[in-house]
Amino acid sequence: MRTAVIVFPASNCDRDARDALAKVTGREPIMVWHRETELPDVDFVVIPGGFSYGDYLRSGAIAARSEIMADVKTKVEKGLPVAGFCNGFQVLTEAGILPGALMRNRSLKYICKPQPLTITNTKTRFTSGFNGQKEVVFPIAHHDGNYFADKKTIDRLEKNGQVVFRYNGNPNGSINDIAGITNEAGNVLGMMPHPERAVDPLHGGTDGLALFKSVLGALQ
Repeated sequence: MRTAVIVFPASNCDRDARDALAKVTGREPIMVWHRETELPDVDFVVIPGGFSYGDYLRSGAIAARSEIMADVKTKVEKGLPVAGFCNGFQVLTEAGILPGALMRNRSLKYICKPQPLTITNTKTRFTSGFNGQKEVVFPIAHHDGNYFADKKTIDRLEKNGQVVFRYNGNPNGSINDIAGITNEAGNVLGMMPHPERAVDPLHGGTDGLALFKSVLGALQ
C-alpha cells in the first residue's frame, strides 16, 4: 500500500503519522508539502495534527485553502481514503470535505491526556480491523476540539452511522460526545484523538494500530 502524509507549516504530528504508516505497511509514506498541486499515486492519505499556519484565523482554515487540498478534495470525490487527525480533522471540516466545525473546548483550556473512546461503528474501512473491540484509548491534545453541527446534520450523521468514535467522559463539550466521523461515502475519517500516537507500547498503548490495519485490509 502506497501512502502519503500532507505536511503544512507548523504540522507537529507528521512524523508520528509517518512512523505509524511505516510500521503497518512496511514502507515509508511520501511526505507531501502543502505547496504541491497534485498528490502522488497513493492509496491512502493522512492529514496530520499540529497547528498549521499557527492556527491563525481559525484552526485549519488557512491549510484548507492550500494548493494540495484542492487535489485532495478532487481525489476524495473519486474514492481516495483520507484520514485527518486533530488539526487534520479541523482542516477537513474547513475544506468542506466533512461537515460541522471544531470550536474552542468548553473549558477554554488546552487538553492533553489519554482519552477512552467507544467505537460506535465497527463496520467502516477505518474500524473493521478492531475485531469487535468496542473501547480504545487514544491520546488527545487540542484546544479547539469541541465538535458542533446543526441539528439536521447531527441527525443525518447519527442515522447514517457516520459517527464512528465517541468520547467516554466528554473532555471538550462536543455535541453527542462525538470524537470522530466519516463522510457519507465512508472514505474520509476525521477525528480529534491521535491514533498515530497509539502504535507503540512504549508510548502507552497500541490501540491505534488496528485503525491503520483496517485501512490496509480494506484496500487488499
